[in-house]
Amino acid sequence: MEVTLKGITESKDAFVQAGVELPQYDVAAVQKHTARHPVWVHCGAGNIFRGFVASLQQDLLNKGLQESGIITVSCYDGAIIDEVYKPHDHLTMEVTLLPDKSVKLRVIGSVTDGLKLNGSCPDDEFKAREIFRHPELQMFSYTITEKGYALRGIDGEFTDIVRQDMEKGPGSCRHAMAQTAALLFERFKAGAYPLAVVSMDNCSHNGHKVRDAVLTIAKAWQEKGFVGQNFIDYLTDKTKISFPCTMIDKITPRPDPEIAALLKERGIEGMDPLKTARGSFIAPFVNAEKPQYLVVEDDFPNGRPPLEQAGVLFTNLEGVDLCERMKVTTCLNPLHTALAVYGCVLGYERISAEMDDPELVKLVKKLGYDEGLPVVDDPKILSPSAFLTEVIEERLTNKCLPDSPQRIATDTSQKVPVRFGETLKNYSRKGLDASKLVALPLAVAGWMRYLLAVNDEGKPFELSDDPLIPDLQAKLKGIEYGKPETVGDKLKPILSNASLFGVDLYQAGLGSRIEKLTADMIAGPGAVRAVLQRELD
Repeated sequence: MEVTLKGITESKDAFVQAGVELPQYDVAAVQKHTARHPVWVHCGAGNIFRGFVASLQQDLLNKGLQESGIITVSCYDGAIIDEVYKPHDHLTMEVTLLPDKSVKLRVIGSVTDGLKLNGSCPDDEFKAREIFRHPELQMFSYTITEKGYALRGIDGEFTDIVRQDMEKGPGSCRHAMAQTAALLFERFKAGAYPLAVVSMDNCSHNGHKVRDAVLTIAKAWQEKGFVGQNFIDYLTDKTKISFPCTMIDKITPRPDPEIAALLKERGIEGMDPLKTARGSFIAPFVNAEKPQYLVVEDDFPNGRPPLEQAGVLFTNLEGVDLCERMKVTTCLNPLHTALAVYGCVLGYERISAEMDDPELVKLVKKLGYDEGLPVVDDPKILSPSAFLTEVIEERLTNKCLPDSPQRIATDTSQKVPVRFGETLKNYSRKGLDASKLVALPLAVAGWMRYLLAVNDEGKPFELSDDPLIPDLQAKLKGIEYGKPETVGDKLKPILSNASLFGVDLYQAGLGSRIEKLTADMIAGPGAVRAVLQRELD
């Protein structure tokens, strides 16, 4: 059996016998209809998109509530389109990993096309701009991770690619936010049609981040004469272009070779995972947990798919903000980051295995229950305490979920301002003393210790991808494993950087403590474990 249009047609009975749910609609017909009547374009062709977002549209197509699927575009890694999408006719095998170690399989057919906007395929770029000229288009969404929205580097200056996009104008763009501005310019020229621009990434106020980045690019083009004030007016008219905020949550690990083997045992071929030249871990399947949450600000000036019929929660901006802050700053993401950095240093390869470690369990419970919940605001739509308990007791412990600390540690520098900085801001807003915190400074110190790329046995390990690693390691130069005294004040440029953490950690009363914790953790073999035991006793 092959996951292709031909395969699911000719081997339909075999797929069903293998326990695979197939699309309950004519996939080829949906692909043709979408090409003529595009409703939804999504930027970011990776695992969370295929394993969650595309799955939502599949539910609507199955119920006959939609006729069009989703067209995806990739501004970064075109190999995903070439090596995974096209060979499988844009179909994906969805593998839901259940706590009892069983799996649920279904083929997702809602993705109808994949376009590369990374400079390698002019035809795709032309096609994307034509799609944005369609009046029927309702939504342009994203799952491109936090770094996809950043226009500036750690030094506060525009990155080279952003500067080039600003200089060259909308005709030649590479950064995702510049591409967005260019596509919206096409829509403006075609008739100033309305559209919702929807981030579905784990960013605080993600809709505002998109809006601010797009406007920054557009205003730079205006200064150079590429666009007029009328385009800026179009972008800032909420009846024309909206930037709804969202909260998304579903653990979607890198593709697990064991899942590929399981699929092969069931007779499904061509499912081997791969790592692209640009570092993306991808496969023709997506493995993910069952729990999933998507809360969306209901602001769609050109209409939207009835996603509430697929379990999406629609609310106002305040409701999304509270849900997002609850998850990203308290109930999941800070716990994930703490487990990621300590997991790498302590030699773990699975998040679930870390949840058998008494010190790490104490760390995440203290970080969530004791230090996070007291300053989180209840969104009412979701219960913070119930959400946190589900995370700690059911989701992080799911041994069928092949999630690794190495994956979660990716791009940590882009995550810490939200995952830790926002909690510290809340302590300040509520007049509470953040200097008494234990787990949060341990988490930050764990990241500093992780950046030294030496595990708790004194052996080197490979750091996960992160755009700021060269800068951060340059600042840590001179700190030597086995010599706590070499820490000195070398962490100060990092810990005092409010752009990095969202706050100056010294002003928050934690900088000196983090310095000492980090120094204690490089004393020698077992020092990290000893510090965790001492601090969490």
